[in-house]
Amino acid sequence: MNYIYIGKIVNTHGIKGEVRILSDFPYKKEVYRKNANLYIGKKKEKVIVTNYRHHKIFDMLTFDGINDINDVIQYKGESIYFKREEIELPGLLDEDYIGLRAYDNDKYIGSVTSILKNKAHNILVIENDKNKNLIPNIPEFIKKIDIDGKKIEIESIEGLIHED
Repeated sequence: MNYIYIGKIVNTHGIKGEVRILSDFPYKKEVYRKNANLYIGKKKEKVIVTNYRHHKIFDMLTFDGINDINDVIQYKGESIYFKREEIELPGLLDEDYIGLRAYDNDKYIGSVTSILKNKAHNILVIENDKNKNLIPNIPEFIKKIDIDGKKIEIESIEGLIHED
């Protein structure tokens, strides 16, 4: 099963079992919808969302069958996840890029090994045996993504890719 990290439960809110979550996950409305399954902690304890709202910098959630602060205090500090196969998302997640083979004009330049978060845009870390290349994840450089074929096509400019 493919669990995707959403954020962390940082505290409770009020006395009726609501939790505060800190998250930078891009598709919150799809994941936090009513009756969606979420999974909490290392044991991936299943909970069902009954209500979602945004408050200041927090995502506020309540869960089915939990109506008291004493029932959610145990989740404070725990990570929260969803199963990828249970929720249809409108776009790609960072996890989808990992392992893709990158090509520049049909020349293999390496595989995506990680994603660096940046305020302006994410940066793909593409590595091969000799080099590590940092490619901004913006349409000017990323021309085509083929998830099924595990391939990403890049259009580089001079100096963007290490040539050896």
